Amino acid sequence: MSQKEKVCQQKLMVSRDALEVIQGKWRLPIIISLTFGNKRFGEIQRDIVEISPKMLSQELKALEENKIVTRTLFDSMPVTVEYALTPLGHSMKKMLDELISWGAHFRKEVVGK
Repeated sequence: MSQKEKVCQQKLMVSRDALEVIQGKWRLPIIISLTFGNKRFGEIQRDIVEISPKMLSQELKALEENKIVTRTLFDSMPVTVEYALTPLGHSMKKMLDELISWGAHFRKEVVGK
């Protein structure tokens, strides 16, 4: 295998790893919502109006398992739960900014809006 092929294989492997974490319809919107600060479950759901509570819960758990989001319980009545991006989650900012910029370009070029 040539050096060029090895580099290609390495890039394919790590891109698959990244996509595994952010795949699906809801994970990026959840992450983007949390870039605006720590939020409770209902606040995230208000940001992403189309997501069901069950799906939001599942996706938050998956993001927590992948160390993108933290879940903090506060000892209050009723118990308050807050979600926040981890340092690893915050490290996605540059990529998210580029994705959003490209999405705006795509929308203008293809969708026409």
